[in-house]
Amino acid sequence: MNSRERVFKTLEFSNPDRAPRNLWSLAWVDFFVAEERDKLLKEFPGDFTNPGPFLAKGDRAQGVPSRKGTYIDDWGCQWECGEDGVIGEVKNHLFSDWSAVDNYQPPWEILEQTNWDVVNKAQKRNLAGPKKFMMCGTTLRPFERMQFLRGSENLYIDLGYATKQVRNLRDMLHEFYMKELAYCIKTDCDGLTFMDDWGSQTSLLISPKLWREFFKPLYKDYCEMIHKAGKKVFFHSDGHIMDIYEDLIEIGIDAVNSQLFCMDIEQIAVRFKGRITFWGEIDRQNILPFGTVEDVYKAVERVRCALDDGTGGVIAQCEWGSHVPADNIRAVFNTWDMPLECLKDEVVKGIK
Repeated sequence: MNSRERVFKTLEFSNPDRAPRNLWSLAWVDFFVAEERDKLLKEFPGDFTNPGPFLAKGDRAQGVPSRKGTYIDDWGCQWECGEDGVIGEVKNHLFSDWSAVDNYQPPWEILEQTNWDVVNKAQKRNLAGPKKFMMCGTTLRPFERMQFLRGSENLYIDLGYATKQVRNLRDMLHEFYMKELAYCIKTDCDGLTFMDDWGSQTSLLISPKLWREFFKPLYKDYCEMIHKAGKKVFFHSDGHIMDIYEDLIEIGIDAVNSQLFCMDIEQIAVRFKGRITFWGEIDRQNILPFGTVEDVYKAVERVRCALDDGTGGVIAQCEWGSHVPADNIRAVFNTWDMPLECLKDEVVKGIK
């Protein structure tokens, strides 16, 4: 079974030979421990690939993302980065005054000037060689982009009052993202990803009712367009999002990357196992950066005992972020490689 087949079988609950591996390494890893990352990937080859950066640069973009200092993204949002290797925070929001919207245009140029055939060529090389699952990232993140442009505090007030301006902003972004998807679905990739961080540590950032009324229809449009093109849908959200799992399943999300350790993993298994693929993850707030190797083994054990019955529906994903020890990332994939019947506390404690 090659990697591409393994991922499709996982998403379709068709008995893959093992959970597919997917390591996310953030900019800090690229800057400071790339050699260790490359060594680990030789030990545990991933089952996913991507075409690499291919979108054209926006006319407003300046600076280098994730480097200490200031950079400006394609939409003109100003980011302040306090240390190398992290994304930073948006400052001086462009739409803090709604009048600034009147003469604003989204960065259409990044879509129109992109050589989309880069994706097709990458897939052709992939299928002629390693045969991994080709994942193509998108810029779709309507809730977060609204915050970057308007400011979080302002946006929450706008949503509470259901202002005309906030609906117009949402619709402007949705138009852009639908055009982006219209390009993306014509490529030869196997799956497309989009994201929005919806959760705090304990709940959604807005009410589930408002989420369903205001944002769910956008996501439904994205899923329908992607599925009509015969591709799989991958979605990421930080935080406690159990209140919208049912909605994500309903609109057709194939795989969700969420912070399982912010929620009740066992209850998630009772309600949603076998209905959507859990695309990781292992606790990156506490266990991966601060835990021992044994803590990591126990965390993966918990996820697998709850969600992994060998039929599919789980992806061995974890994020390698700032100052996370390489041994903890290695422990994640070691534990995913263990036979299910060996995942007992007494066995885990004996692993060195």
